[in-house]
Amino acid sequence: MTDIGNSRPGIQAFEAVLDKPDTRVAEFEVSAKSPLQKLQHFLHANPTAVPAIVLLLGVIGFSLIVGSRFLSAFNLSLIIQQVTIIGVIGIAQTLIVITAGIDLSVGAIMVLCSVIMGKLAVMMGLPAPIALAAGIAAGAGCGAINGVLVTRFRLPPFIVTLGTWSIFFALNLWYSASETIRSQEVARTAPFLQWLGTPVDVLGARFTYGSFFMLALVGLVWFVLNRTAFGRHLYAVGDDPDAARLSGIRTDRILFTVYVLAGAICALGAWILIGRIGSISPQAGQTANLDSITAVVVGGASLFGGRGSIIGTLIGALIVGVFRNGLALSGVDVLWQEFTVGWLIIIAVALDQWIRKVSA
Repeated sequence: MTDIGNSRPGIQAFEAVLDKPDTRVAEFEVSAKSPLQKLQHFLHANPTAVPAIVLLLGVIGFSLIVGSRFLSAFNLSLIIQQVTIIGVIGIAQTLIVITAGIDLSVGAIMVLCSVIMGKLAVMMGLPAPIALAAGIAAGAGCGAINGVLVTRFRLPPFIVTLGTWSIFFALNLWYSASETIRSQEVARTAPFLQWLGTPVDVLGARFTYGSFFMLALVGLVWFVLNRTAFGRHLYAVGDDPDAARLSGIRTDRILFTVYVLAGAICALGAWILIGRIGSISPQAGQTANLDSITAVVVGGASLFGGRGSIIGTLIGALIVGVFRNGLALSGVDVLWQEFTVGWLIIIAVALDQWIRKVSA
């Protein structure tokens, strides 16, 4: 059947369009963005912007409320000392959170490694550097257990680390016999374990070697995440594991390596913990798990994975330290300090949800 209205006989109606194809190109209507949408896109592209602004506002606010006591060099350096342990544990937590996981066992790993270091160096008389190496190996081993359960058995990281938190904490109490190794004993037999707690006075401020160690570790991990293929693969696995697998990334190997690294970093946190408190206690660092999550979330990382930075985690730890220190100097009860930190977490998660709508 031919098209009567067509001048060329034998041409079907639907074939007539082939003679004169449409040369127009697709056009997309681009609507102007409102100021709020522009802010949303800016925050999505710069995840550390919000934590940096909150930290600045916190410092300005408490300097006006408390006065010179808050802005003194000694007090500001004290805040840095107080967040050193959480900053290091937060680095380990950040690596896990970027992969869309969470590790509830980081605090237990840290304390267990500190007990192992103390037992080997103080009680058994091994050289302190060897005891430190054994503690780092133990931390990496604990991370490997988490990694195997997550990658091989496909168990949710939350459930895995909740279980291993109880396991590592029980092993900690068993191995230490619930006894604290006093700081005098550590100083006499293994002073190297307390080395990171050595104070350094700079222009009226007092830092410790542990603070500089934390900053060096932040710089190293930042380089790995932003300048190496491993870092790019890590973000890819957290953002979309299926797409990462199809692109040739060995996702299970990346996840396993991340958990091992996180365990080793927790062991380094144990070394800082010993230097910070002097003694070795199986009851130390009980809030490190939640504090590390707080630093990561407040620092702009997303619990859904694929988004976060080490610098943001450091800023998040400083935010918590600034608020707790400022509220304490203001005479606010510890109860309301924790109340404030709780609201910081909720607001940070809500803000992350809003920012993520840009990519939705």
